[in-house]
Amino acid sequence: MNQVAITRAEWQPVCKRSDLVANSGVCALVGENSAGPRTAGQHKSIALFFIPGAEPQLYAIDNRDPFADAGVIARGIIAEIDGELTVASPLYKHHYRLRDGVCLEDNSVQLGCYSVALDGDTVLVASIEQG
Repeated sequence: MNQVAITRAEWQPVCKRSDLVANSGVCALVGENSAGPRTAGQHKSIALFFIPGAEPQLYAIDNRDPFADAGVIARGIIAEIDGELTVASPLYKHHYRLRDGVCLEDNSVQLGCYSVALDGDTVLVASIEQG
């Protein structure tokens, strides 16, 4: 897995390594007060994917499907299309690349994509989207 310099101000713990499901997605909240009381606009739902044997093994993208306006991406099916790891939304079956969130059926649509890392057994997600 890639080595990443982790500074606590930029990274947020979201779950334990044991919470991840191999070759599948899980949903987590990131942002201010994600572990405390929920206030609109202070947190975001992301989909975390753990793909053993892939490089990298961890991916984090927005959980909201923009076509269905529903938080379902973490429940999607992982597939490799033309050498790219993707997730298919369970509703309208659009495919999103895990590395950058781009929709294969409509490349003008892109999910937010986040850096993700392991610190011991803790899964950390960067507090800002990758540019």
